[in-house]
Amino acid sequence: MAPMGSPGALRSQNALAAGCGASVRSADRRGHSRPLGDGRRRFGAALLSGPAILAACTGGGVGDLLAAMPAVQALSRHFQTRLTVLTTPYAAPLIAGQPSVAEVISDDGGTPVAGLSDRLQARRFTHGVVFWSNARAAAALQRAGIPERVGQARRLYSFRYTKHVTVRSELGDTDSHWTDIQMDYARALGAQPQPDDFRVRIEPHPEDQQQADELIRCTAAGPYVVLHAVRGISTQAAGWPRATFARLADALADEFSLPVVLSGSQADRAIVSDIVSHMRTQGYNAAGLTTLLGFAALSAGARAVVALDSGPMHIAAAAGAPTVGIFALRTDHPRRWRPLGPRVAVVGPSYPCPRFCRKETCRTFACYGALPVEAIVATARSLSDAAAIPAAQAT
Repeated sequence: MAPMGSPGALRSQNALAAGCGASVRSADRRGHSRPLGDGRRRFGAALLSGPAILAACTGGGVGDLLAAMPAVQALSRHFQTRLTVLTTPYAAPLIAGQPSVAEVISDDGGTPVAGLSDRLQARRFTHGVVFWSNARAAAALQRAGIPERVGQARRLYSFRYTKHVTVRSELGDTDSHWTDIQMDYARALGAQPQPDDFRVRIEPHPEDQQQADELIRCTAAGPYVVLHAVRGISTQAAGWPRATFARLADALADEFSLPVVLSGSQADRAIVSDIVSHMRTQGYNAAGLTTLLGFAALSAGARAVVALDSGPMHIAAAAGAPTVGIFALRTDHPRRWRPLGPRVAVVGPSYPCPRFCRKETCRTFACYGALPVEAIVATARSLSDAAAIPAAQAT
């Protein structure tokens, strides 16, 4: 998905990765550059100081990165070490500081394989796991001389891996959650998951909370509901049902007697503005005004978050917000992609989409135009009320 922050809002985040193809975001660094040599000798030497594990999560989106974190946590517990994670500069802040993560290497995909593999080689990794397989990552891990390399089977470049994992969804599995499918990569190295591994929590930093607080001070100025009515494909859809999402926003405002803050990326700002213009109640366009962690803080403070199946849906859930995930397309597979968090609910597809319909090729998005607004609002109310009970008991 496109970055959620405007150039101004993202300035501090982007400065960390400015001019870098693959830059390090942590001070916990290992090893020195060395010739490739024999893989088995390097493996044995590295084991003297314990395993050093790389989790490559450069493919996919924010949701895919968060879905890999349970496997990262299982591997950390199994090997009794924290992992290094390779991911995009955009997503890196979400996992920096996670208990199972020692270091985040940001990779924008522009560094040649040779340059990336040299960076990886210097850290003397004993194991590498590619969670969203692609030819570039597979080649970089092999060229870096990482002895144990786990990746996806059934690809032309799969020969570059030493352990191969068949992705269950390719065999017709639509019921397993994506976190459990990703966990198969950890299982390939002997890690057996525990329930706590599947609990991923995003903790915004003070500056992210300050960003969210300032945004609310300038807009809603009090309690609010968040609606994320866009996804990466919406900006290319001329028929995106703005009026339907305005009706949903109005219904949320009426039900909660609160203003609605509409989120999105900078690229979504125009379409969110159109949605707000169709509303009869007060709505605020916050698209492009937060970083990812700023959005996490914004979500955590909301009475409820209603979001289309998207990266922000997963962020809101991991931030602990009462989160309703909307899965409109039948091919969205809500059982596979439902949000994971302490307070989540799902509204599944109800529109009779053709079996061949895919989000990447759909141009009418009739399923979004036919969203069950009343059911979504009722689900949000029920979830918010359930979340309020423990808070009231605590006081």
